[in-house]
Amino acid sequence: MTEIPELNGAAPAGFDYLIVGAGFAGSVLAERLASAGQRVLIVDRRPHIGGNAYDRYDDAGVLIHPYGPHIFHTNSTEVFAYLSRFTEWRPYQHRVLASVDGQELPIPINLDTVNRLYGLALTAFQVEEFFASVAEPVEQVRTSEDVVVGKVGRDLYNKFFRGYTRKQWGLDPSELDASVTARVPTRTNRDDRYFADTYQAMPLHGYTRMFEAMLHRPNIKIMLNTDYREILDLIPHGHLIYTGPVDAFFDHQYGKLPYRSLEFRHETHDRPQFQAVGTVNYPNDYAYTRISEFKYITGQRHERTSVVYEYPQAEGDPYYPVPRPENAELYRKYEALARAELGVTFVGRLATYKYYNMDQVVAQALATFKRLHERQMADLVEV
Repeated sequence: MTEIPELNGAAPAGFDYLIVGAGFAGSVLAERLASAGQRVLIVDRRPHIGGNAYDRYDDAGVLIHPYGPHIFHTNSTEVFAYLSRFTEWRPYQHRVLASVDGQELPIPINLDTVNRLYGLALTAFQVEEFFASVAEPVEQVRTSEDVVVGKVGRDLYNKFFRGYTRKQWGLDPSELDASVTARVPTRTNRDDRYFADTYQAMPLHGYTRMFEAMLHRPNIKIMLNTDYREILDLIPHGHLIYTGPVDAFFDHQYGKLPYRSLEFRHETHDRPQFQAVGTVNYPNDYAYTRISEFKYITGQRHERTSVVYEYPQAEGDPYYPVPRPENAELYRKYEALARAELGVTFVGRLATYKYYNMDQVVAQALATFKRLHERQMADLVEV
């Protein structure tokens, strides 16, 4: 029998909610439910809270993101205000360069990208005409290739998108849903920010500190290094909230949902700066897709600097649902099972097989809490 560890110094006496996963979805729901007076147990198989947004100091004393750079941005005032209860912020606008034809050029593609790449001196009005002249007509936009060639033509597609996408997804853009490349805008001005959201900032003291503040409540208990299945029948609980892979919950009975994973290779360098911006993409060279330097992102001052190389791979922790029609069809089978599962709520990127940004996961969790809370209040009225 699995031994039940101490839960933050408290003996397990039963919980209203058992939450599987201590990332954004699970932690936001734990905090909201606890604030409503519910007793919550949150379980994670990893040795830390925060999910993929977890950060820590490396051996050199540089604050890093072990699971790759996590840049917070949102247009939602509600989401930003909610997270602001648990952290102060440092304004940060992420900038990305792409290594193309021996130059490091702004991405998303903007006016400077085109002028520097082709040795031109176009104005904002002229670059619109340029894009129109090179764009290839696409009757019906279905794939990621259609999105890009229909906007900026074949040459820019090949230089900036095709190689990167093939490395990232292990598929040609012509085999992927249009949503993959539709996320990246094309600009006719000199705006070189990667995101254009209203709120762009990083937690002042890091994500982990933010999660610690979020979960610091007497009626939230945490179990780490724990597979929830090992304690499911051992600890009394009411409703289950599941944020892990939906196919794993149902023992892959229809087969595995395809994900892309990443290998992260971290390096520390004995100099204060490694590259010109927070992230440099490598769409056409090398096996890795990008290098990110954390001090840009965190704002930390340090005599050394740490970077991470990202190598996409088919196996490993599930990071990105692969957006293809056949995968969506397979997910619908699991979605039907999830809808029929009484006493369980499925929340988050893995549980709903969708690519969400962090703020979208927070918004989904807040909406889920409202539904659960309203249902609970209605049950109390009936009683």
